Amino acid sequence: MKILYIVNEPWFFLSHRLPIAVAAQEQGYTVHVATKGGAAVQEILEKGFIHHEISLSRNGSSIPSELTSLLNIWQLINKVEPDVLHLVTIKPVLYGGIASRFTSVKKVVAAVSGLGTLFLATGAKAEIKRKLGVGLYHCALRSNKTTVILQNPDDKQLLVDLKAVKAEQTILIRGSGIDLSAFQAFPESLMGTPVVTFAARLLFDKGLAEYIKAIKLLNEKGVVANYQIVGDLDLGNSTSATAKNIEEWQSIPNLEVLGYHKNMSSVFRDTNLVVLPSYREGLPKVLIEAAACGRAVITTDVPGCRDAIEANKTGLLVPVKNSTELANAIEKLVTDSKLRVEMGIAGRQLAEREFAIEKVVDQHLSIYQQAN
Repeated sequence: MKILYIVNEPWFFLSHRLPIAVAAQEQGYTVHVATKGGAAVQEILEKGFIHHEISLSRNGSSIPSELTSLLNIWQLINKVEPDVLHLVTIKPVLYGGIASRFTSVKKVVAAVSGLGTLFLATGAKAEIKRKLGVGLYHCALRSNKTTVILQNPDDKQLLVDLKAVKAEQTILIRGSGIDLSAFQAFPESLMGTPVVTFAARLLFDKGLAEYIKAIKLLNEKGVVANYQIVGDLDLGNSTSATAKNIEEWQSIPNLEVLGYHKNMSSVFRDTNLVVLPSYREGLPKVLIEAAACGRAVITTDVPGCRDAIEANKTGLLVPVKNSTELANAIEKLVTDSKLRVEMGIAGRQLAEREFAIEKVVDQHLSIYQQAN
């Protein structure tokens, strides 16, 4: 049995699908992984997987270029002849789903990890793109051999209502899972100044502007706290911050911009509160990691984010794009260490109950077995 994963970036495959691929390999599958090139490809090869480099622009809209990507994916599927085709991230899902209709692949798994910018943008141009996107989803996903994995019920209902998928094709799997042994709960330090951490790719859709404004409001009020931004620029994304933004943020009192950190467990160990004021998500991994480490979280009351916490038990929900309410929530948990610690303990219990990687792996292997 062969399985082919198609993902836009090699680092995303490693961060979000590696344990599933390893489990498939242990079950006897020959694992093929198709991504763009990059330094992370070497780690994929070291796992004993077969790597295929594909040309895939994340934000490109040139029709000839996009048709070439679609053709290349179709050619790759025919070359590998996988029993299971697992598609992850938007363009692999769309192009791989369409291409798979013209191949003999037995089982297609399409992981829609979030509807993202396509469903957030406003204006006439965005509406045209949205209609085109819905049409592509319909062509890619409405096949009897396709199972569509969604991470939250709002995304599922939206795609069903738009007739992009049939309800019976879908399955809800809450996120990509977490290794609870790697993200262990450490009692937070109650000595010194509380540390508040934003951890994500540096995208404005993640609520960066609101976080920055909230910090300024809290500084003006004299709230005693230190703030961090942990994450890397993602210049391939149209909503990415820039080096100039980072330079401006570094001048804000009590704020440090730390860049990319591979070991997020150590970051959270030295953190008291984790904040992600995102506009919309599939199910943000950072909130699961924070919960597993026993840290209270603040996030927005939007699809995906609200599904990653238990409101008022493991963290607080605030309105989207509202810096004032975000600042109020941060102040509440910074100044109430007892409540914050209680939420962190409840967060670890939630992670153990709902987000263990073993549970997610078993759900995926069960879907793969439908190809037998």
